[in-house]
Amino acid sequence: MSEKGTHVPELESMLESRGVTRRRFMEFCGALAVAAGLSSAAAPKVAEAVEESLIGRAKGKLYPVLWIEGASCTGCTESFAQLETPDVGTVVLELLSLNYSDVLSAGAGESLEKAKEQTIAAGDYLLVYEGAVVERWEGNALRVAGLPGVHHLEEAAENARAVVALGSCAVNGGWMSAAPNAAGATGVMAYLKKKGIHTPVINVPGCPANPEHLMAVLTEVLMLGPNHLQLDGHNRPAQIFGQTVHDNCERRGHFENGEFVYKFGSKEEELGYCLYALGCRGPQTNSNCGVVMWNNRRSWCVQAGAPCIGCCEANPHNIEDNWVEVNTPFIARHRDLRVGNWMIQPDLIAFGVTGALAAALVVHGFGMKKAGRMDGGADFEPKRTWDAKHPDKAIGQYDEVVETPAASAAGQTKNEGR
Repeated sequence: MSEKGTHVPELESMLESRGVTRRRFMEFCGALAVAAGLSSAAAPKVAEAVEESLIGRAKGKLYPVLWIEGASCTGCTESFAQLETPDVGTVVLELLSLNYSDVLSAGAGESLEKAKEQTIAAGDYLLVYEGAVVERWEGNALRVAGLPGVHHLEEAAENARAVVALGSCAVNGGWMSAAPNAAGATGVMAYLKKKGIHTPVINVPGCPANPEHLMAVLTEVLMLGPNHLQLDGHNRPAQIFGQTVHDNCERRGHFENGEFVYKFGSKEEELGYCLYALGCRGPQTNSNCGVVMWNNRRSWCVQAGAPCIGCCEANPHNIEDNWVEVNTPFIARHRDLRVGNWMIQPDLIAFGVTGALAAALVVHGFGMKKAGRMDGGADFEPKRTWDAKHPDKAIGQYDEVVETPAASAAGQTKNEGR
């Protein structure tokens, strides 16, 4: 790390006042680097960027953040609030000014709404939007502070430096946009595009979103700006969501060897075999969950013995391609198929077709019995009508030899030879 990044009195003073050593701060920066898909060796560069971008702001106004709730369970907020990257996460959060949060703000009512208005008017802030955007009934499917929920999104997104759509509900509607989607739920990016608002949107899917992912995104946006963040075709951070859960799964070797768990509580489960047969969606889910893990890297879904349910799969370009409809039922190998509003499993279709064919064969058998064609067998012609009419081309075998011109000629020649 550069000399400039090594000696920052303000930073060290802030760390010491909170009982955080320089070493623990560097461990935190290494965690950020890994969460962003970089090598932990990039920790010094991350530390320098944090010092220059965040610590510098601590001298004056802290960088403002608005955290608005749409149609959500606030699970992403709960997840982020319990981030345990020891104490240092708190330090970084305190360098951001959370000017508005439906869940975490101490203020309420008019005072809280006033703080949001002032932040929007000043501009240059980050907007974190959690939950689905619900459009039904002119946006009145969700009302906040006496106004449609969509009004708050449009107003805040217009002047934001960037919008972070946090969680799969914010990316494409998630649970809310699953059939029958009574509230007309959609994702943030699709909604803003429809309204002609061109503020950059960064999608961070998950149910809930991994707090390490959000921390990495916030830090990168502040370090480099939203336009320098590498995003994929779904506007997700490419370094985080550019690989599948299956790629980094600790049970991958068992998958390659064809060793699967078919029943919970079995010997195969005890041996840690692959959970693919129990409906694991790891091969089709893009995320680095197996690397970053959860709860300060203590564990993650598959390590805890649960199949991946694919909660990071959310297509912002198609609300029907949400993880709930694509992946449920979770412990079944196949997804539900939709025919209009009718949902059905592929194996039920197969069983239905098989049953229909079996029933048709039974009905056919009863029909044959009633027609008397099953008592002693069906009546057959002693000689095929076609053979009788075309003795020279007969193909049937009968007790009575069918004379053909060729056979007669052969017999005559034989007799003459005698």
